[in-house]
Amino acid sequence: MERQESARIFPGSEVAPLRFRRRTLHETKIRTHSTLTENMLSHKVQFDGRIISRNGRDACRELVGFFFAHDQSLTIYEYRQFGKNRTNVLPFIQKNIYSHQCGRRKGKQYQLGDFYIGANLTFLSSDHPRLPESIKENTLLILRITNIDQIALDSLKTDSVEHEDDITSQEANDRLVLKAIQDALKEQLHKRGVRILTGLGRYLQQLDREGTGLLNKADFKQTLQVFHLEVSENDFESAWQILNGNGSGKVDYGEFKRAIIGEMNEYRKSFVRKAFMKLDFNKTGYVPIIDIRKCYCAKKHPQVISGHSTEEEIKLSFLETLKDACSKSEEVSYGEFEDYYEGLSIEMVESRRRNQKESWRGMCLVMCMSECLPVSKCVKLYLLIHYLS
Repeated sequence: MERQESARIFPGSEVAPLRFRRRTLHETKIRTHSTLTENMLSHKVQFDGRIISRNGRDACRELVGFFFAHDQSLTIYEYRQFGKNRTNVLPFIQKNIYSHQCGRRKGKQYQLGDFYIGANLTFLSSDHPRLPESIKENTLLILRITNIDQIALDSLKTDSVEHEDDITSQEANDRLVLKAIQDALKEQLHKRGVRILTGLGRYLQQLDREGTGLLNKADFKQTLQVFHLEVSENDFESAWQILNGNGSGKVDYGEFKRAIIGEMNEYRKSFVRKAFMKLDFNKTGYVPIIDIRKCYCAKKHPQVISGHSTEEEIKLSFLETLKDACSKSEEVSYGEFEDYYEGLSIEMVESRRRNQKESWRGMCLVMCMSECLPVSKCVKLYLLIHYLS
């Protein structure tokens, strides 16, 4: 038996309620000077980002941005959670045309080639009065692109007519200089990466008595000597010339550390950030050691699997290392937590590269948020550090 459905007949467009009228873009009679066509808005690329900061609360902010190819403008939003189940997207960087604020491309307008995973976007914090106070304390706001819509990016690059700048050769040379220093230091760090990276972060913070995050050349030379990190005078001077591009005589110590030692790729680092964010349920940028003790599980650590160590021994070693890195008693900041895994990453990559017999295949950190912690659900987050290279 066929079911006949009555066709819904709408009244004429002149008398129909507004919600029933056909209002597709090409039929509308509304015209304004600021209206953008759908075609223009479709020529955009979406990317995810994070803030490069030692402030844990800022470093864990989740950002999403859009770059519009038709006018080379960009805008960035922040995901903000309100309560347990409500998430809003709020403006973070207003839509506008922006330029690089440091480095070889300082003063040059952002273009399509500047957007890729691992790229930095720099903004003057004074240009954005609505930024959080903790961010406005710094002259520069540095955003790192952590993910990007590669399909849209490739499509826009195919249609783009922009040309590479002559400055690219200088940037390539800078990267080669820093890569050579990183490779030399990783050879020295392969057995003590965790201890050095956590200690290095704490020591640099102590040297920064003014709290600006900036140190001079003598401070960095002293740091390398204290931690027995050998960098030739020529290499050090080359790195300093690259980092001190503005000639101020001072460089952000986080930038210096990332430049000469390197860092995890963004895919791997995203798991470290997720683990910290799960532990930091109050969003303060600090996690009590006691909470980490409750959540840390070492049953799949390679030394536990091989029988060389017990779970408790591995846990105690992990907690002692974190405590040594802490600037506050019984609390771990995001920067200290990140330093631990930066060091671990170096140790594991170098060990694998040297083809050691010990298997790292099972290395993971199990963050198990049980009912003893005030979170909505029981969550297990596996940091597969070995695989995320």
